[in-house]
Amino acid sequence: MLLLRYDADRLQRMDPAEAMNLPKVVLHDHLDGGLRPATVLELAAQRGRRVPAQTSEGLADWFFESADSGALARYLDTFTETVSLMQDADSLRRIAREFVIDMAADGIIYAETRWAPQQHVTGRLTAATATEAVQAGLVEGMETASRSGKTIIARQILCLMRHLDVPEDVVDLAVNHVPGVVGVDIAGPEDGFPLAPFTNALTRVQRAGIHLTVHAGEAAGSESILDALDHGAERLGHGVRIVQDRDESGWGPTARRVLSDHVPLEVCPTSNTQTGICRKVAEHPLSTLWPAGFNVTVSCDNRLMSRTTTSREISLVSQILNWDRDDALTVQRNALQAAFCSREDKQSLVPLLA
Repeated sequence: MLLLRYDADRLQRMDPAEAMNLPKVVLHDHLDGGLRPATVLELAAQRGRRVPAQTSEGLADWFFESADSGALARYLDTFTETVSLMQDADSLRRIAREFVIDMAADGIIYAETRWAPQQHVTGRLTAATATEAVQAGLVEGMETASRSGKTIIARQILCLMRHLDVPEDVVDLAVNHVPGVVGVDIAGPEDGFPLAPFTNALTRVQRAGIHLTVHAGEAAGSESILDALDHGAERLGHGVRIVQDRDESGWGPTARRVLSDHVPLEVCPTSNTQTGICRKVAEHPLSTLWPAGFNVTVSCDNRLMSRTTTSREISLVSQILNWDRDDALTVQRNALQAAFCSREDKQSLVPLLA
């Protein structure tokens, strides 16, 4: 982890245009949370499915306003609309392709998209064929971006859902090193769903050398983070409620472990305001975590539900933490270091972050 500097008095901050031009690394972006509103309309029309609004702008407003509830459970409800449109290979392939193209347009040079195959098999797909479709879309997106002169590498993380049974076929895909899959995530409603039912699956995953990230410290506190770390999590999805593990004497044992091990936090500021972690980005725990030396990365979580981009998130954070370009670039280097891709992929991208 590279050392970061913090100076609350510095006035050099990144504006949105500078953030757009910054080469960026995305570690936490959900495939089913980043559909283009126009794509939602087209896919719904093809299936005769009613949607909450009839224009792209109206639909974008609906997703954002519905997700902006202050509660993770309500936020997750909006995914019913997107997941229902992602039950066939063509749709998955298209959405994955558009994911890469949109990321490249936002200046992303490396992106991991996460999704849960077991939620996409209500039609004729298997977890394997669904994963193949997503991979095909990612490859097409990278090829399209390359023809436009943009460099981007995109990989998959397969999610296991806390509130559902363990999908052994999805675990098998990860363990068997299916092309394009670089890690496993535990996602879904966090509070009240400990990781104990996943212990055997996660043991298999780690024995196979597969990387693991876990949603923790989003809807629950340090006990959830400790559970994730004890199950081998290399990164924490959100993780920002670690800020609660401290008192007048200083940081608690779990926070000290996260600090000393430089565990990357996949922070998604706008999403965190929508799920009740804070009321606005200016009050985000980052204001405490960053100067304390936590290993912070910045992503979108769900671009559709949060009506945001990575460039916007970087710009917002720069305003509250007084980041200049050097600070933001250092965070991107740390994110690339924490990425689950191969050493060769990382080495190919390092010059872009010089």
